[in-house]
This record gives sequence, C-alpha cells and structure tokens, in this order.
Amino acid sequence: MGTELLLLDCGTLPYKDAWEVQLRLAERRSEGAIPDVLMLLQHSPVYTRGRRAKAEELPMGEAWYEERGIEILDTDRGGLVTYHGPGQLVAYPIVDLAPLGGDVHEYVRGLERVMIGSLAEHGVGAQTIEGLTGVWTQGPPPGPAVAGAAKKIGSIGIHVSKGITTHGLAVNVDNDLQPFEWVVPCGIQGVTMTSIAREGGSDATVAAFGATVARNFAAEFGREARTVGLDDVGLEASPATVGGER
Repeated sequence: MGTELLLLDCGTLPYKDAWEVQLRLAERRSEGAIPDVLMLLQHSPVYTRGRRAKAEELPMGEAWYEERGIEILDTDRGGLVTYHGPGQLVAYPIVDLAPLGGDVHEYVRGLERVMIGSLAEHGVGAQTIEGLTGVWTQGPPPGPAVAGAAKKIGSIGIHVSKGITTHGLAVNVDNDLQPFEWVVPCGIQGVTMTSIAREGGSDATVAAFGATVARNFAAEFGREARTVGLDDVGLEASPATVGGER
C-alpha cells in the first residue's frame, strides 16, 4: 500500500466504540485492503486497565468512580491504569510494522519522539525517563521530596497482533487532571500529572495539537498523510462511531 498514511479524525468517541473501529481497521490493514491509519480523537471519561493492571490502582473501588461518571474498562494493551477524557488528545496508529523492520521497541521509541517533538512545538520541553513509561516534562525523576521533579504529560500503551499495531498514545492538552489523582496512574506512585495548558504551552487545543502530532508522526515514520472519512477505509459511519465534537 506504499507509504500513504490515512488520517481519521474521530472527534469524541466512547472507548468501546473506538476500540471496535481499531479492530476493524487492523483487520483491513492485515488483509492489505488499506494503508496505515492514524486515528485522532478524544474519549468520554474512562479509566482503562492494561494487561498488567492491579486492583489497588483503583483504590476507591469501581463503584466510587462510576458514580462520578467515569467508566472502567479492561483492554489488551500493555501498561497499567490510565485515564482518558475530554481535552486529552488520543492517537491510535493502525500500522503494519513489517516495513519498519518489525521492531516493536523502535516503534515505541518513534512514538516517544513524535510526542516530544510535538510538545516542543507547543512550548513544552519534554523527555523520557529511564525505567518509567510515557513522556515527562523537564526535571529530575519523581520521588519522595524531589524538588522540581518531572511531571507526566503523555502516555503510551500499544498492542501488536499479526504485526499490526493498535492502541497508541495520549497527551494531556487542556483536560481536567483531577481524575488522575483518584488512581495510581500507570502504576507509578507519587506521580504528578500535567498538561500543555497547565505548563503554559501555546495553542493548547486538542485540534491544534492533533494536527502537530499527525504531521510529526508522518515525518517520523516516512509516510505521506491524507485526511479521510470512515467510508474511505471501508467502514460505515454511524452516530455511535465517528463525528463527535472536538
């Protein structure tokens, strides 16, 4: 399918609906029916648990969170518990890793570079920290009584089946950070979450940041990006799938 990358702007989607779209796109990508796809979206409030998640990461108990309008779902991605909600950019690449050498670790490093480069363009210096997942602001690793410690601003969790990726990355743009304080985000005790808006970044809107991520993703992985709709990737649009507000 060449080096084309299809950009699919999904607006705001419930997590289950986005997951269904991912699985259908991954099947079509595996069949060679479509090129790589990058889904850009926001989620309704939800905590998702990765394959290694533990009950203590949701210390209040599931009913407590659900009373506050936050859904709790198990997923097949790597990683632990994280939160998604309005104001956070979520990007799900449906990518065949074979042309990239099949190297999952290098693919994840590429996602980190996309996030760090995109954040820099919006005025936020970011880094990775050895031994910790995701992308962090500048500063020393977090720990007890560490002054000026780095704060977490972006997360990565992927799944690979038959060489095709699903799930991906999330970056806090201008979202409510309170729900992160009610859990142990990504299994990291004492972590402080932040956002582009909280760090004083420029153009702190999901749409603006999503455009930057899409451009940098295409550049990082050597793709030519083209914006499409669901019908262009062989899926039917419906009120439950695509077209929500950004």
